[in-house]
Amino acid sequence: MSKVEILEVAPRDGFQAVKAFIPTETKIALIEELAACGIARLEIGSFVSPKAIAQMADTSDILKRARLPAGVRIQVLVPNAKGLQLALAAGVREVGWVISVSESHNRSNVRRSVDESFREFADAWQGLGAGKPRLRFSLSTCFDCPFEGRIAEDDVVRAVERVIAIAPDVEIAICDTTGRAATDHVGTLFARLLPAYASKRVAFAYHGHDTYGLGVANAIEAYRQGVRVIDGAAGGLGGCPFAPGAAGNTATEDLVFAFEHMGIKTGIALDKLLAVADRIAAVAPDQAGGKVRTVPRRRVLAGFGPATRGIPT
Repeated sequence: MSKVEILEVAPRDGFQAVKAFIPTETKIALIEELAACGIARLEIGSFVSPKAIAQMADTSDILKRARLPAGVRIQVLVPNAKGLQLALAAGVREVGWVISVSESHNRSNVRRSVDESFREFADAWQGLGAGKPRLRFSLSTCFDCPFEGRIAEDDVVRAVERVIAIAPDVEIAICDTTGRAATDHVGTLFARLLPAYASKRVAFAYHGHDTYGLGVANAIEAYRQGVRVIDGAAGGLGGCPFAPGAAGNTATEDLVFAFEHMGIKTGIALDKLLAVADRIAAVAPDQAGGKVRTVPRRRVLAGFGPATRGIPT
């Protein structure tokens, strides 16, 4: 059976872009509703300084109070060594770390050079010894940078090599931070990466934005090249605070509709997801995105199911 895994990032990547603080109870309710749709992986917050992103200040509280079905995987973002220690102290067993391929974007994001960020990551990760948590390493600006423009594929490959040298057991997310990646560029980069690391203990994921309307197309192209983990944000919320002009993440409901329509199973109930996506979009209607949610619901769900075949498993 053809299938794809969706990592839901609205509770972190989506909510962090909302300036008005979202009540913790609201976040918990929405996270629980997302899990009830069949979403098996969620990024629910970040252990970042509240001075940098105040919206994430209640991540520890959410971890304690959210009630999720057995088997649902929870991930939090840690931007530095201090965040990693806070996450581990909170009992987190899956963490995300992020470094930009672009020097300018990395300095804008974390006030460090790329080399400094990799040194900090190496010290923090290798200092853990045995019993490390699962690692999801996101490489931002793999295709385009808001300050430097198009990113060379060789630069991405070098960044991947640096990650694997430090943490060989890793899922690496190749991120289109600005949403400007052309679909053929997504294809050529993954066609280069996946065969090169097929014998290693590394998996690849794709994180896209829908700034220019290419979010779903690029996700499908990543899947065609062999990627089996795709990021989405219900309601299309998101955008990077440190990437001017970047619109929201690709809407999870758009991804589910597209993949299921192609006969690729997501394990997510679209009708339930659409209802939750509506509620998430209502949190910040001026920042919400996505297409499927705006179509009359009866038309979306009528005869919903596979329409085509021929996608590789």
